[in-house]
Amino acid sequence: MSEPLPPPRLRSPNRARVLDATPIDGLLGDDHQARVVWDFCHELDLSPLLDPIRARHGRPGHPALDPRLAIALWLFATLEGVGSARQLATLCTEHDAFRWPCGGVSVNYHTLADFRVGHLDFLDALLTHSVAVLRELGLVDLNRVAHDGTRVRASAGAASFRREPTLVECLAEAEDQVARLREEMDDDPSAGSRRHAAARERVERLQRALDRLPELEARKKPDERDRARCSTTDADATVMTMADGGFRPAYDVQFAADTKGQVIVGVDVLTTGSDQGRMMPMVARIHARHGQYPPEYQVDGGYARHADLEAAAAKGVTVFAPVPTPKNADRDRHHPLAADGPVIAGWRERMGTAEAKAVYKDRAATIECVNAQARNRGLRQFVVRGVVKAVAVWFAVAHNVACGVRLRAERLAAAT
Repeated sequence: MSEPLPPPRLRSPNRARVLDATPIDGLLGDDHQARVVWDFCHELDLSPLLDPIRARHGRPGHPALDPRLAIALWLFATLEGVGSARQLATLCTEHDAFRWPCGGVSVNYHTLADFRVGHLDFLDALLTHSVAVLRELGLVDLNRVAHDGTRVRASAGAASFRREPTLVECLAEAEDQVARLREEMDDDPSAGSRRHAAARERVERLQRALDRLPELEARKKPDERDRARCSTTDADATVMTMADGGFRPAYDVQFAADTKGQVIVGVDVLTTGSDQGRMMPMVARIHARHGQYPPEYQVDGGYARHADLEAAAAKGVTVFAPVPTPKNADRDRHHPLAADGPVIAGWRERMGTAEAKAVYKDRAATIECVNAQARNRGLRQFVVRGVVKAVAVWFAVAHNVACGVRLRAERLAAAT
């Protein structure tokens, strides 16, 4: 049996240090939000992030940045509406609220940027953990969940979208450039390594754009498929109709939240721009994540596909979604049709009752509030490309940390 590895060597915060003649721990008040975030991070199991670290005590290597510090910084930055790694690195040297978590440890924006998007699996588990903690405390029960999406502007510009002939031409030019730079480096190894890496990255982006083009063509009418375009900088970005009626490259970020405490229990990021068929995948994710199907599920009319309503009923999920207005204005939309099966007929009748209408009011009060808070914290435009789901999960975890503080305070106030 191999001997266990010695513990990793980390650059960890030390708030007993003195900074500008002031103890670091005295920079913030006892109830500051940065301390709340650190308390949440302090209890986390970071084994998946610590095990790959090569720098170990008694062995050579530069100490790694403590992942607990990186998590705390990004959660606190998200709550404060800071979405840029460069801005966060600057705040860590200039702002007391960010200097306190650092505890005298210096950070650079490259490390922060890489960490933000480099651990999606761990982040996904962290979201599950944030909900599990509140479920154990009885603050979240998953009995009623609301689900909706919000369009978030992509980092890609509208001018970056190209049709297939132009993409093929650009790819050929980029590959030629890579070949030329490789020859230069063969002649002079010190020449243009960064230029070579940038050129190779451009080739990869253009190839991803060409690979995605058939998907975009399939959404077009047969006589318009040659007009399909894909971004050369962010192949996953899709031109969508935004809230103001304009068309911009964007992603559709889907959140599902428990109506009891507005805690986010599910996250998805879509590139289709349509809510049709997206309800059951989220329900399945909630079950896989938390081991429970929500007994009641609230969505708007864009999700109410008959096949999904029947699939939800088979899982014991009662869906609350508005019944579409019929073309015949004289027909009662809540009266079952002759072709309706038991599930669809029950849905129509249920949504016509005062009880169902009262329940459905929770949807707007829950998920629209969650989406509004995310926008207020900066989820209006992504500053990263191709890894946007990681950013969406950061928002969800940070939101849940803030919700946990609020829910605990509400319980304490109710008990006194």
